Amino acid sequence: MSRSVYVFDAYGTLLDVHSAVARYQDVIGPQAERLSELWRSKQLEYTWVRTLMGAYQDFAHLTEQALDYAAVRCGGVSAQTRADLLNAYQTLNAYSDAAPCLRELRQRGARTGILSNGTPAMLQAAISAAGLTDLFDAVISVDALGIYKTAPVVYEQACQRFAVPAAELVFISSNRWDVAGASRFGCHSIWINRNGLADEYADCPPQAIYKTLDGLLSTPN
Repeated sequence: MSRSVYVFDAYGTLLDVHSAVARYQDVIGPQAERLSELWRSKQLEYTWVRTLMGAYQDFAHLTEQALDYAAVRCGGVSAQTRADLLNAYQTLNAYSDAAPCLRELRQRGARTGILSNGTPAMLQAAISAAGLTDLFDAVISVDALGIYKTAPVVYEQACQRFAVPAAELVFISSNRWDVAGASRFGCHSIWINRNGLADEYADCPPQAIYKTLDGLLSTPN
């Protein structure tokens, strides 16, 4: 089966979620790495809890709440550092393999998109700062649905936008839980296992696992 639609998760897959804290590591001090990990884990936890409760708040608000929690756990940060970190999250660094992979896929005739928990404003700012603006046919946010991944309707939204059945949409994420959600929905899902993590969700496996996005270019899907 020929697949010509590639839809990417944004945060953690194309964009380095830890690059915000890394910019202020010297200011934060020895707790910087722990703060970054807690910030990310709580951010995701809040999306799942809010979805289960049916009490949606957008990703920008949850990102702020998660930072505040992480900061308390790590001894606190100043108001200025808090503002700096939130601003930095709007302009996260792209992984070095992101732009080359996207350009090559498009040169091969593929359509590319993003499917993200981020708000439209967050995604627009991040993509622009990362120099990826012209590399997508669609940037899809869950915000219009008021529900987060891994709800099936989120992945359905991408299929509808590109007018393809799930089996013909290649979904790429570095988040194993996100891959599980897309696989369960029926997408051709690929896990970018950047950190060499142990596999999980055995009943919702990816169709391929790569260390970097370069794997998408070396093996036919």
